Amino acid sequence: MAEAKAMKVPVLGKTGKADVPADLFGEEFHQSLVHETARADANSRRRGTASTLTRGEVSMTTAKAWRQKGTGRARVGALSVPNRYGGGAAFGPKPRHYTVKVNRKARRKAMRSALSVHAERGSVSVVKAADFDTPSTKAAAAALEKWGAKRSTLIVILGDETGLLRSFRNIPRVNVMEVGAIGVVDVIGAASIAISQGALEALASRAGSVDASEAAKPEAKAPKPAEPKAEETATDKDGE
Repeated sequence: MAEAKAMKVPVLGKTGKADVPADLFGEEFHQSLVHETARADANSRRRGTASTLTRGEVSMTTAKAWRQKGTGRARVGALSVPNRYGGGAAFGPKPRHYTVKVNRKARRKAMRSALSVHAERGSVSVVKAADFDTPSTKAAAAALEKWGAKRSTLIVILGDETGLLRSFRNIPRVNVMEVGAIGVVDVIGAASIAISQGALEALASRAGSVDASEAAKPEAKAPKPAEPKAEETATDKDGE
């Protein structure tokens, strides 16, 4: 079985380079797919709690404003109609959800496509969590400056890599996110992206090529053909 190819990206704050899976950063750019997935990611983060009062919900008297005839004015009924001051809103927003379903394979392909754009631009790097076991914002800022990272920068980490979180979270225009929370909209919205080694493995299993993951699985053995059943001999039931 052929091993998965790897490509080189810079290591944050170092002069060397690290290997990253080529299937994760070698996808062609699919604009419509990335747009669909990024829009779905942004919509899923909307709270959808905007609400207005209709004419039946406003606090307003239900009495008729004035009598129907004899005043010389136009007839009028309820004061809670939308065209009156203090009345209800017409076709106003109500609590709703904005989530849009995107197929799993399409979402994975869009993530690989967005990461591949950063690989082509040279705006992706690997950060070693061991270098920031002792949190240091000064060291984190120096590492970003040495790499030449463009702001805004996205730092992708694992949930237990608290040293990276504390080192980078106070730097202006640097966003630190856990690998399970990032979406395509975060990747394409960042000018530079740095991924920890642990987060890179999690991201590869989450968004890696389906073909590559299937190729890594051992081939299933073909089931053995069923043995033909021996023909039952006819017995004379009357003789039993």
